[in-house]
Amino acid sequence: MISKSRKTKETDITISIDLHGTGKSSINTGVGFLDHMLESFSKHSLIDMNIECTGDTHIDDHHSVEDVGIVLGALVAEAIYPVKNMERFGSANIVMDEACVSCDLDLSNRPYLVYEVELEGKVGSFDTELVEEFFRAFVLNAKISAHIVALRGRNKHHIIEASFKSLAVAIRRATAENKRVGIPSTKDVL
Repeated sequence: MISKSRKTKETDITISIDLHGTGKSSINTGVGFLDHMLESFSKHSLIDMNIECTGDTHIDDHHSVEDVGIVLGALVAEAIYPVKNMERFGSANIVMDEACVSCDLDLSNRPYLVYEVELEGKVGSFDTELVEEFFRAFVLNAKISAHIVALRGRNKHHIIEASFKSLAVAIRRATAENKRVGIPSTKDVL
């Protein structure tokens, strides 16, 4: 397990992960819907994670959601770089009832996010616009290129959960051990 803490005037976060774990998690961000999504992310990525966040949720959930993405992404980067003996590329299409979301990613050490998921409104008290904020913070700090695209769906909960699961499975596949690839780049470094 590796750990990282980050404290600002808005949030106080401590996260520990094991990149090649079994999908066990203990998550308390103060944002119930985010906890649910991160538990699913842990389970399907097989990344063990412990997340504790105290944030200014009396204002709204924005700072907690974004800052958890920052710290979790930074830990993933610490765990994967320099990339060696890993597949490097991963993709997944995840179906949840009527919804289907695709994620394709590259452990490129060059962060880039394509996010084509049209969502408006709320799921319970959770602002759906915060999903993109989380993914942007995570991807930029994990230093990966990820394309998350909703292929179809109507139910916002299903679309968001399929998004988290597709990223999780794509990361699991990209970080899978493969000693034959060595450093999976013609540049000899990632």
